[in-house]
Amino acid sequence: MQDNSARPLALSLTILGGMARFAQNLNFAPVGALSLFAGARLRGWQAYLLPIALMAVTDPFRGGYSFATPFVYASFLINVWIGSRLRNTENPGWIAGAALVGSVQFFLLSNVAMWLAPHSLYAHTLGGLAACYVAAIPFFRNTLLADLLFTAVFFALHAVLSRTVVRSERVAIQAA
Repeated sequence: MQDNSARPLALSLTILGGMARFAQNLNFAPVGALSLFAGARLRGWQAYLLPIALMAVTDPFRGGYSFATPFVYASFLINVWIGSRLRNTENPGWIAGAALVGSVQFFLLSNVAMWLAPHSLYAHTLGGLAACYVAAIPFFRNTLLADLLFTAVFFALHAVLSRTVVRSERVAIQAA
């Protein structure tokens, strides 16, 4: 990938993916994958700003803000950082592994927020934290599936389109 900051394909895919958040249902949303993709294919402030801007703009339409909002936003910023480790690869194994790590850290961080919330349903004990994590397992399944699916779609579309339409965004694979 060239070292310039203009990446219209990656930027367009990120924005398009963000618009899919309006169709979110039962934790099946593209935001984790979008954050990972932004970190991998966008540079600098754009990679970090886009997922946060997407959340800030769509949250009022998706139920508003809560005590957990800063934790969720931080989790997506962590996904951007994880994605930045994929800048020079198109290896499906590394990309899937990064999506899995992103899903797990989102699960851990967002549920700590639910446990720490002032009006939490869970006691502020280790047992309460464990109960919170156990109760969230069904949601983790959908988050993991969405992250894996949308990650595959974003990275595959970018790989194909950067070879055929926007060649300037082709990933420059580094030799191992």
